[in-house]
Amino acid sequence: MSDPMQEIMASFFVECEELHESLVDALQALSDGDSDVETINVAFRAVHSIKGGAGAFGLDALVDFAHQFETVMDACRSGTLAIDEPLNELFLRCSDMLSDLIRCSRDGDDIDSGASSGLIQELSTFVPNTDDPVAATDQIDFQPMTLDLGDLDGAPPGLPPLDLPPLDTLAETPAENAQSKAGLVVEFHPEAELYESGNEPLFLIKALADLGSCTTNVAFEPPNTLDDLAHIGGRLTWTIEVDTDAAPASVHEIFEFTEGLCKLEVAEVDTPEVAPPDDVLAAPSPAPPPAPSPPDTTPGTSVATDAPPPNPSPATEPPKKSNAGANSKPATKASPTVRVDLERIERLVNLVGELVINQAMLSQSIAEENIPPNSPVSAGLDEFMQLTRNIQESVMMIRAQPVKSLFQRMSRIVRESSAAVGKSVKLVTDGETTEIDKTAIERLADPLTHMIRNAVDHGLEEADTRIAQGKPAQGEIHLRAAHKSGRVLIEVSDDGGGINRDKVKAKAIENGLIPEDASLTDTEIDQLLFLPGFSTANEVSNLSGRGVGMDVVKTQITSLGGRVTIESTPGKGTTFAISLPLTLAVLDGMVVTVANETLVIPLNAIVETLSLAANDLKPVAAGQSVLCVRDNFVPVLDLGVELGYRGEVHLDDDTIALLISPEEGILVALLVDTIEDQRQVVIKGMQESYGRVPGVAAATILGDGQIALILDPIDLVQNASGEDLIIKQKKAS
Repeated sequence: MSDPMQEIMASFFVECEELHESLVDALQALSDGDSDVETINVAFRAVHSIKGGAGAFGLDALVDFAHQFETVMDACRSGTLAIDEPLNELFLRCSDMLSDLIRCSRDGDDIDSGASSGLIQELSTFVPNTDDPVAATDQIDFQPMTLDLGDLDGAPPGLPPLDLPPLDTLAETPAENAQSKAGLVVEFHPEAELYESGNEPLFLIKALADLGSCTTNVAFEPPNTLDDLAHIGGRLTWTIEVDTDAAPASVHEIFEFTEGLCKLEVAEVDTPEVAPPDDVLAAPSPAPPPAPSPPDTTPGTSVATDAPPPNPSPATEPPKKSNAGANSKPATKASPTVRVDLERIERLVNLVGELVINQAMLSQSIAEENIPPNSPVSAGLDEFMQLTRNIQESVMMIRAQPVKSLFQRMSRIVRESSAAVGKSVKLVTDGETTEIDKTAIERLADPLTHMIRNAVDHGLEEADTRIAQGKPAQGEIHLRAAHKSGRVLIEVSDDGGGINRDKVKAKAIENGLIPEDASLTDTEIDQLLFLPGFSTANEVSNLSGRGVGMDVVKTQITSLGGRVTIESTPGKGTTFAISLPLTLAVLDGMVVTVANETLVIPLNAIVETLSLAANDLKPVAAGQSVLCVRDNFVPVLDLGVELGYRGEVHLDDDTIALLISPEEGILVALLVDTIEDQRQVVIKGMQESYGRVPGVAAATILGDGQIALILDPIDLVQNASGEDLIIKQKKAS
């Protein structure tokens, strides 16, 4: 059986990731010039919540750092400290350190105390009067509290003294005083769980004071038995009168992180109106109501601040209650979410894959029995197929995650890389809400890190060079994500000097990667960057020069069923484009046969299908042919030849050509014998058992139980025997 405390801690670290994501969003907004107070509040609440949870689990290093972080943010919230560019840069570095502390605390790794203490020192320089006694009360004492039952009227030992009247005099507090103030009356009763989770009522009350001047009363309910001493934390109730024009929703926003941990009631108190004219005062007054009974002075009972005075005037209305109770919330409500273990989702995905296979087998059996298409069995099968597709799409949506968290990590890479090489670099992101399979997100971190570092180190020029070329001194890297043609397209582009192709070619010749007399196109030279061991760096640095970067990028992206291309313009910059499938579990494919072998080609790779006659092919060289499609000559590849199923191009009058587009504006025709079907297939990986096979992405199980290869037509074209025809087509285009 799993340890409940470990499960709670695991849930805390998941919440930390979400809170840190909101912190990064807020800091980025501040960096972009957003000076809204609410943006600062979002960042402050994120750090405060992380600190509170860390305190509950005794993560002292995380608590100490977060406390100093939130102290400076609190000064920014109150307006005593202005956020400028150096301070926001410090906040971003502190956010990175906070992420490291969370990760080390979660994984049990050693914490770099020197780095965190250095940032704490930097933060302390921004906080004025750090020795102020009032500021000292912000330090949270997590020591257990003791209680002397013999001194109930005094403050319990361990708590700061409260300047309150004795409990037996509370009944003498004039109720009309509450009516003389305008604003809100907040009754706040923390449960014991609020203290156990690391929250501090003092900060909540201080946050209320930001809304307006406060008058605070506290009532203490002593324990009845010794057994109740274990729950001493839930026996304080605060009644706070806030002189403010703010709505009750502002109070609920302050207490939003304590939902379910306290009882909260908020009442509105109207401002008394101007005294009515004399003729109104002269009117006979109604009979006075019975004298109110004295309030209950039992310890723990606070005086109601919204009770009407003994003789209410016609101009005074009773306070209007908002939706009271612990579950009160502002009108805006976020969509409810449920955290689910990824292994459970993977199990569900596998079951859906088996369902797709069984549905294909059922379709195969019905087709073999020659059942009429308008029969009840066929109609039921069609409904079953549609239901299977809907279930599969729903499960894929569960696995899909926005790339926002990945892009945020790249922001840190840009900051660290630019600091390492002494360049000023700005990262611009677009399409952060684009969703992709969660597995792909995790495995894209390393490739994108390599690309970002190369862009900073090699792509962007030095500031002096940029200024001389008429560019701004600060370089820009754009990171974009979008859905395109059933795939996810991620682009990393910079506004640097572009690829120095002469230098790349010379370096490749020097390293023995290509012969000296090699005649290469610009695209072929760009592809040299992906060769193992290739690097144009003159010396090894922390960022580059070891030749283990871009080949790793291509290998990892290919393992995801994707591809990477390069576009570069001298003097204007370079763009690396990564194309990935939306999901790594199920895809729509076209089932074809080649030389009596059954293959599957992803449907989103096919542009058009053509039926050919024997004289449609035009030979141009030994073993190479082209096809005329709407006055354009398209290179032809026979899948049977490329995969080794036969030795020469096979063309009958019923041969089918599948037009695919490996790059923008480029077409290639793949020859197949027949098209069998179009269906969903379940992807079964082959990498672990067989390694990477050129031109083959994965395998699947068909409805008749037969195993079929799923081809990667783009990779197949890049490794084709007729590649020189494709190159010539690129030059012509």
